[in-house]
Amino acid sequence: MDRKELLNEAKEAMKMAYTPYSHHKVGAALLTEDGKVFRGCNVENAAYGPTICAERTAIVKAVSEGYTKFKAIAIVGGMNGIIRFFCTPCGVCRQVLREFVVPETFEIYVENGDGEMKTFTLAELLPESFGPENLSE
Repeated sequence: MDRKELLNEAKEAMKMAYTPYSHHKVGAALLTEDGKVFRGCNVENAAYGPTICAERTAIVKAVSEGYTKFKAIAIVGGMNGIIRFFCTPCGVCRQVLREFVVPETFEIYVENGDGEMKTFTLAELLPESFGPENLSE
C-alpha cells in the first residue's frame, strides 16, 4: 500500500471521529508489516482525560487483534473534519508508537489541505526516545 492510499484510509477513519467538544476530527490508518490496515479516529469524552487519539485507537485495535509489528501510519485532521494543516501525532501517541516500532524506519505520513504530503520517521519526531530495549538487562 502506498502513502496516498494509506492517507485515504485515514481520511475515511476521520469521518467516524466523535468530537462534540473540540470539533477537531482526526483519522489514522496504521499499516502492519504484513500489509493489514487498522483505522482509528479520535473519541472525545466530557471528562476530557479519557479522550483517546486516533493513532492510539488504531494501535489498540491492532494489538487487540494480535498485531504488534508496524510499518507506517497516516494521519489527517482538522476542525469539523476539514483538513487545513499537517496533523502530526501528539507526544503521548509518539511514545505509544515507540513501544511497537523501530523509530528509524517507521514512517509517519501527513497531508495538508492543499494535498501536499510529508513523511517523517518516528526518530525525527521523537529523538532520543525511551523504548523497550531501555528496560533490558
